Amino acid sequence: MHIFKAGVLGAGTMGAEIALVIACAGGPAGGANGLPVLLKDVEQAMLDKGTEHIRAILRRRVAKGTMSEADTERVLSLITPALVYDQFNDVDIVIEAVPEKIAIKKAVLRELEAVVPETTIFASNTSALSISELASATARPTRVIGMHFFNPAHIMRLVEVVPGLETSAETSEDVVGFARSLGKTPVTVQECPGFLVNRLLFPYLHEATRCLQDGVATADEIDALALSFGMPMGPVALMDMLGLDVCLHISNYLHEQYGPRMETPPLFGELVAAGRLGQKVGKGFRPAVDDGPLATVAGPNAGDGRRAIEGGSSGYGIERLIYPLINEAVWSLQEHIAPAHDVDLAMVAGAGMTFRGSRKGPLAIADELGLDVVLGGLESLCAQHGDRFRPAWLLRTKVGAGHLGVKAGRGFHEYA
Repeated sequence: MHIFKAGVLGAGTMGAEIALVIACAGGPAGGANGLPVLLKDVEQAMLDKGTEHIRAILRRRVAKGTMSEADTERVLSLITPALVYDQFNDVDIVIEAVPEKIAIKKAVLRELEAVVPETTIFASNTSALSISELASATARPTRVIGMHFFNPAHIMRLVEVVPGLETSAETSEDVVGFARSLGKTPVTVQECPGFLVNRLLFPYLHEATRCLQDGVATADEIDALALSFGMPMGPVALMDMLGLDVCLHISNYLHEQYGPRMETPPLFGELVAAGRLGQKVGKGFRPAVDDGPLATVAGPNAGDGRRAIEGGSSGYGIERLIYPLINEAVWSLQEHIAPAHDVDLAMVAGAGMTFRGSRKGPLAIADELGLDVVLGGLESLCAQHGDRFRPAWLLRTKVGAGHLGVKAGRGFHEYA
């Protein structure tokens, strides 16, 4: 199916940026060969704010010389703000980017069903919610799919394509092709709570939070260690950027779905209750102003943080942050959420993972470290900190079979 016209529901930051990506599709960064797109919201103020966000991005591109003023006007001419569904009678795909509450998303899908053609694809930009449950709200479950863009949507290349239980193969193929036409890197992920990237990232973010909570290290020390490993941003800075209320919401959902290994650190709730939501309010893990009881979020032992977090025998080295991420990647692989290549591709494209100067995902990193080394590290962490570090059975199986990674010629990948 060819897609000639799109709709986006929700003119917040993500919705506005998705609309911009569609309007620029097929051209260079900031080009103007895109598709017409309707950007709908329920409030004029939100539409105005979303449109201004788009204009600000385009102005920056003009200032950098990556597009012309004429291209800016052509891109803007393709984006039509809307408060009602009047012009949705010929859209080929609608991407909803409304608040992350399943009742709201179901409601807008039911509204859409009454106005769009029978062939229209309903795509949800949810980062974690069940696509199958969303699809149950419509009489067209074969046309409902997840299309999860990453923040910022106009820059990040990864799109997770998530079919539900009843999504047709045709719908999946159409959305993968559409994502490619937008200049994105689509990775098809079998439905599971958190999909792939968030599911893998949160054990890493949880451990960074626990290191702060336990007084092991300061935020700066934890972030510096992650940067030295090869992550593009430290976990504490990432959480402040995402918003601690968003992190708490996703973390609680993952804990509910996966159990103890995804248990939410209490510090998340304490910070949110104190109004420390991150960059958007000027204070989170890193306060702009010391004005509350949680202004210092590391514990009393933080002065010895660097020595503690770098001490491998203490269980607080970079392994404490990275090994849970690797372990969750193995869990995902053994559950057939995605093949090894796509697991690694998603973490490189969606989270910017690198290792020793090269772009590598968690399974390739495990192969390079040695699967026996990773297994031993997880077992040690499990003995010190509990079952959230319990190794996935596929990791044990690989090690038992001698599939130890690069040094053995095979691990999660094959090596010559």
